[in-house]
Amino acid sequence: MKLSPRLAALSGAVAAGLIAAGTAAAVQAAPSSPASPDAAQARALAANSAGAMVASRPAYLHASSDDVFVQREVISSEGTQYVPYERTYKGLPVVGGDFVLATDASGQMKYASVAQQQSIDGLATTPKLTSAAAAKTARAQLKKVSTVEGTTLVVYTLGDKPTLAWETTVRGTDDEGPSRLTVDVDALTGAVLRKQEHIVHGTGTGAWNGPSPLTLNTTLSGSTYSMKDPNVTNQSCQDAANNTTLSGSDDLWGNGNATNKETGCVDALFAAQTEHKMLSQWLGRNGANGSGGAWPIRVGLNDQNAYYDGTQVQIGKNTAGQWISSLDVVAHEIGHGIDDKTPGGISGSGTQEFVADTFGAATEWFANEPSTYDAPDFLVGEKINLVGSGPIRNMYNPSALGDPNCYSSSIPSTEVHAAAGPGNHWFYLLAMGSNPTNGQPTSSTCNGSKVTGLGIQTAMKIMYNAMLMKTTASSYLKYRTWTLQAAKNLYPTSCTEFNTVKAAWDAVSVPAQSGDPTCSGTTSPPPTGSCSGQKLANPGFESGNVSWTASSGVITSSTGQPAHGGSYKAWLDGYGTTHTDTLSQSVTIPSGCRATLTFWLHIDTAESGSTAYDKLTVKAGGTTLATYSNANAASGYVQKSFDISSLAGTTATISFTGVEDVTLQTSFVIDDTAVNLS
Repeated sequence: MKLSPRLAALSGAVAAGLIAAGTAAAVQAAPSSPASPDAAQARALAANSAGAMVASRPAYLHASSDDVFVQREVISSEGTQYVPYERTYKGLPVVGGDFVLATDASGQMKYASVAQQQSIDGLATTPKLTSAAAAKTARAQLKKVSTVEGTTLVVYTLGDKPTLAWETTVRGTDDEGPSRLTVDVDALTGAVLRKQEHIVHGTGTGAWNGPSPLTLNTTLSGSTYSMKDPNVTNQSCQDAANNTTLSGSDDLWGNGNATNKETGCVDALFAAQTEHKMLSQWLGRNGANGSGGAWPIRVGLNDQNAYYDGTQVQIGKNTAGQWISSLDVVAHEIGHGIDDKTPGGISGSGTQEFVADTFGAATEWFANEPSTYDAPDFLVGEKINLVGSGPIRNMYNPSALGDPNCYSSSIPSTEVHAAAGPGNHWFYLLAMGSNPTNGQPTSSTCNGSKVTGLGIQTAMKIMYNAMLMKTTASSYLKYRTWTLQAAKNLYPTSCTEFNTVKAAWDAVSVPAQSGDPTCSGTTSPPPTGSCSGQKLANPGFESGNVSWTASSGVITSSTGQPAHGGSYKAWLDGYGTTHTDTLSQSVTIPSGCRATLTFWLHIDTAESGSTAYDKLTVKAGGTTLATYSNANAASGYVQKSFDISSLAGTTATISFTGVEDVTLQTSFVIDDTAVNLS
């Protein structure tokens, strides 16, 4: 364990004056604070900073004197903190009053995503229509109603003007099957303002996944095993006939026959657990619901369908009677849940199915199954063959299955599955490009352009971070703006990702918006220039966590370890438990130049002897320059120097990776770095 805390004390100071004048939802970036807080402190700083900003009631919130703002849990992703808010007006919930403030790890404001575009000042809150009459109108929107969940008086702001409304949620069936529908009814005129559908369709031996045996996380209670994940709250596979978790006397499940319900559960639980890993490892998300949990999956729906309804995922069968629990289908339905449990709720205006399809595709690529199983591709439901005619949707060429490739003004009113076409096409171009070199199909663009993809993991990070800025006013036009901002948040020193996001939206005809951000970062310049000067940015870390890519808490002014010069240094490891810290920066070395990397290193350890338990690896590009360990510990700093002239004419990454074993801390402290040219 460390002898002193790594983090500076939480500051109550909040930056002010960061709002760009005249911009409804833009926040002017301020210089980053020198502090490099850990994840918990970053969330606290973001919450405090956002709270102070909201208390100042900036113009872009369109706040009335009767508005009250309610902060929700801060969501962290790749260094950006997203702070969601809801609002009330005279005590009534405001539908469309939500917004998200994005900050950096030190609480500096970066961006505001605001649904409401006008103030509610002066709106009377006495309805003319009774709640019973509104509920009757809501019931009339379904063919059959089984339950009315409740009716609430709200203020509706997603239309042309703020309106007093009754909001009712009903359960039952519509023309497409099961429905859970929220209906907003004008409390003065009885007109339907909005309808929001919450049901969004979409070791064992499985039928679709493999190779077998598949590894499943199950629960043993006494002598009985059950298909309940012991690590993820509410993640289980159940029989839809009675909502009972499948159980047995042994931990062997399924027989490989897709018509067998237990086999259907093997595939379903495996898919859910695979997506859980993808969310954690690729996106840093804690479970599908964001708090370590998910929803039960129920196999046995007597329909050619699958759906998520806010409480469960139901899995039906294809026309051959096989349960349709393939990776992409299950991950798609859970993707609806992720959409539901990110700010703004389930995406609207024709975007919800494409959003869920991105999670299905990402899970397939994460799993990377052999071609005989649910192999990575950009087809939706290709294995389950729902109605005997192959895949349900095609992401690289939606028109191959009758869906539009390109956006138009009619898309928001198009049937939601067909409306996924432009978004799926955009995601494919972002991930793979128009002419992939990895064996994936070419994809023609709507404007004849060529797009170079970023890879599916980067594409999914951008998509997910855009969802963390989502509001109830979501649409294709908003997603264009949010994904551009997400690329800026994730890659602040590069325009490559931003420009690719933009090019992909242009390629599917989603038009530029007045709120679109611009990119002022720079991509790597050609490796030419003069052979003089020092090339690393923020070499002594005195500007805090800028210019470097570092694990949380690495760049710090904590007094637990001294700096070589100034107050800040990079402190890797020192936890006394299994841990890895990284620190890196890319640097361009012009052709024909000599280059020398130098840095000051202090190693402090609780280990003893000459055995290397904890190690620091220093690399320039792909070359390992040195490895240090606890055996190299010394009381002060020692300067290290390496000739890296072989990298002239390239842009290379200087990286430091510290790895600790299970016990006894070793701290690797780096300061005053330099790459000097001559």
